[in-house]
Amino acid sequence: MQLKELTTVEEMLAQIETIHFLYPKMTLEKYKSYLEQMLPHNYRQLAVFEDEICVGITGFWKGVKLWSGPYMEIDNFVVHPEHRKKGIGKIMTDYIDAKANELGSTMIVLDAYVENFTAHKFYYNQGFVPRGYHFLKIIKPEQLSS
Repeated sequence: MQLKELTTVEEMLAQIETIHFLYPKMTLEKYKSYLEQMLPHNYRQLAVFEDEICVGITGFWKGVKLWSGPYMEIDNFVVHPEHRKKGIGKIMTDYIDAKANELGSTMIVLDAYVENFTAHKFYYNQGFVPRGYHFLKIIKPEQLSS
């Protein structure tokens, strides 16, 4: 397996099929628009390839909060359904762990849907723990990707 850090819109757009496993309705135009807004804010993606096929992808970025200082956030963690249970998720979290350490982050954070128990189990096994609630107020539901 080959890991590659994606840093350009073009590299990321080429992996939209993998993103579709999480967001089946994501259009190329919407994906491009969001990426163009995210990249100036330290957004990157990590992709895992097997025989030139993207079998896993996650976004990540470094931010700073008053309570934590510098942190790394994982966003949109996707493993191709036919390649699950092969350690790809662990490969990605190990890479993000190393990257967060390299960049001086105090912690790694992520969101997981409350009903996604499979993801919860995976994240617990990777050393993540719930710290609080992520509240949201949806004001434009028609624009959501999921």
